[in-house]
Amino acid sequence: MQPNARVRTAHADAWAAEGALRAPMGGGTLAVTGIRAMASGLPEPQWNGADVTSPHPDLEGARAFYAERGLTLAVRVPEGMPWSAGHHVLDLRLMGLEPRDFAPAPGVPGLEVRVADDVETVLDLDSAAFGGDRSASRPWIEPHLTGPGFTVALGELGGEPAATAYSVRTDGAAGPALLLAGVAVAEPLRRRGIGAAISSWLLARGFAEGARLAHLHADTDAAARVYTRLGFVDAGVLRVFAGV
Repeated sequence: MQPNARVRTAHADAWAAEGALRAPMGGGTLAVTGIRAMASGLPEPQWNGADVTSPHPDLEGARAFYAERGLTLAVRVPEGMPWSAGHHVLDLRLMGLEPRDFAPAPGVPGLEVRVADDVETVLDLDSAAFGGDRSASRPWIEPHLTGPGFTVALGELGGEPAATAYSVRTDGAAGPALLLAGVAVAEPLRRRGIGAAISSWLLARGFAEGARLAHLHADTDAAARVYTRLGFVDAGVLRVFAGV
């Protein structure tokens, strides 16, 4: 499997893990010709979606899967694949990292990182960093704290919450892999290396547990520069289309 294709496949594996985690809450997964779909059981479109894996996917099957849940189909399509259905919403810049290329971040004096056990603290950090609705974010974030394969990290500086992030371990079509996501640093503490340090903690833990690939999507060029210093390299783009 080519490196970019492997990262795309790992990305779809991670979304499938989210769908499987939420099956008791109305979520689920579907794999049909040329497309892998997941639902979270939540109404927000950003927490539901499908990954297109070939130019001629079974869109009707995927549409039916979402229609049963009162949702419409949104897809992630590899850049360069011909596509005309729906309307383009955004692009996701994928990045990948193999264990041999991992460059751990330097420590931040006074920063302690551990597995989070308090959803309220995680929600405080996440909503402050990303500006989301706390009540809407809760049912997305809370299952991560106890879900198999999910690790939510909490960084504390001087005993006060400083940052959070989470990882998702998968062993699907891409092999053993680790998604890094949700990196949020308290605004007064940014640009001190805390985001890189908490990311590094999760990556080291994931590689020690057997992941052979780490992956993410970088929201900004500044974030991509941080991840590049950890050893990540660009792995292509996924184009997101809604109303498919």
